[in-house]
Amino acid sequence: MRHYGKFYIDGAWVDPIESRPFELVNPATEEVYATVALGSPADVDRAVAAARRVFPSFSEMTKAERIELLETIIAVYQKREDDIMAALTEEMGAPVSLRAQVGAGLASMKQAVTSLREYEFEVQQGINIIRHEPIGVAGLITPWNWPVQLACNKLSSAFAAGCPVVLKPSEFTPVSSLLLAEVADEAGVPAGAFNLVNGDGPGVGNAISAHEDIDVVSFTGSTRAGVLVAAAAAPSVKRVAQELGGKSANIILPDADLKAAADYNVKRGYSNSGQSCHSPTRILVHEDHLEEVLGYLADAVATLKVGDPNDPETTHGPVVNRAQYERIQGYIQSAIDEGARLVCGGPGRPEGLDKGFYIQPTIFAVTTENTIANEEIFGMVTSVITYKTVEEAIAIANDTSYGLGGYVFGKDRERALDVCRKIRAGRVFYDGAAANTAAPMGGYKKSGNGREMGAYGMEEYLEVKAIIGF
Repeated sequence: MRHYGKFYIDGAWVDPIESRPFELVNPATEEVYATVALGSPADVDRAVAAARRVFPSFSEMTKAERIELLETIIAVYQKREDDIMAALTEEMGAPVSLRAQVGAGLASMKQAVTSLREYEFEVQQGINIIRHEPIGVAGLITPWNWPVQLACNKLSSAFAAGCPVVLKPSEFTPVSSLLLAEVADEAGVPAGAFNLVNGDGPGVGNAISAHEDIDVVSFTGSTRAGVLVAAAAAPSVKRVAQELGGKSANIILPDADLKAAADYNVKRGYSNSGQSCHSPTRILVHEDHLEEVLGYLADAVATLKVGDPNDPETTHGPVVNRAQYERIQGYIQSAIDEGARLVCGGPGRPEGLDKGFYIQPTIFAVTTENTIANEEIFGMVTSVITYKTVEEAIAIANDTSYGLGGYVFGKDRERALDVCRKIRAGRVFYDGAAANTAAPMGGYKKSGNGREMGAYGMEEYLEVKAIIGF
């Protein structure tokens, strides 16, 4: 039995001041494979003090020096990709075929270098000099669904801006972040600039959010947890940047390639076993095309292989833990109880799997009144809803407390662009376009505030100063 009992603080591996063991369960086998130490507010204090000490020198690094540091981190990260991927497969069930779990982290760091090269931190505007300066110490709180990608994204944006960090990964996926700390150590990150404290939300996450010497908190997770982070941060009046939940709609316009739209929705919506906040979980289709689209969706789902994440042929592994598995099962049963039409999938594990937190890829034809059409499920469950007019489709897409992502398929580009403009969401994808790291990521409404990735992501870690009279 392995035990991960140390934190990375001030350039060294240290024992927690207070330690609580937490069992790590492999979601494919349901067996405990290791324990990890959960820290306390006292450990956060030590990490923040180290970051605060290094801030003056770290924030004054030149652009060239920051680029060099990031490029060194990237080089070491690339050497450790296989180790990181193995950790992700074990701790969260990511299939070995889903190399995007590590590739997305690499891409976000490379984008931070590109954005940094192009960014002007000081500009002249008339008699004013406008400066963008490092905000201070950054607290980074990351979730379990894309643990390395989101940690790399936040870390590289903070470093590009000149801010030291204190990272708290999810207690369910700490091993991959411990490997990221090893990467930072080997890359020669200055002592105190990168600190990692493992812990849960009440013990460590709240301490980071409330800490008087942390100047910005970047949080990715559920809307419920985001409210707690914001409430804890409010007394210190620190900046809080959040990417929270989503219930994204895919509007398939009447002139769209229906098969292409359905195939894309299955590929995008069920990626990472549906554990992605941007997943298109509501498909809006014209009422005349419902049966055709349902057929295409069922055909696409039939090509998926859910199973052992260590098998290279597996396309979809388990969800992260028992709580998530039972939550998804509850939503599937609620749809059946409410009379929704089950197209494929349903309750229980896929055939042939008698253990592991595996979900059947499931599609329902629903109305807007069904629970699953309104609440974030975070699993492979998709709701198909009909509309009569495009205006009605836009209204349905926007009739949600979330606003993270949106999707539009249609052959008439101008008409589709008009629909994209009317969707109230932070990212809207047209005709199956791939995500890219230069585009800012974030949400409207209860999907959060602030942005990540690219220059917009870096600016979350910068303050704006006006020097007047020059």
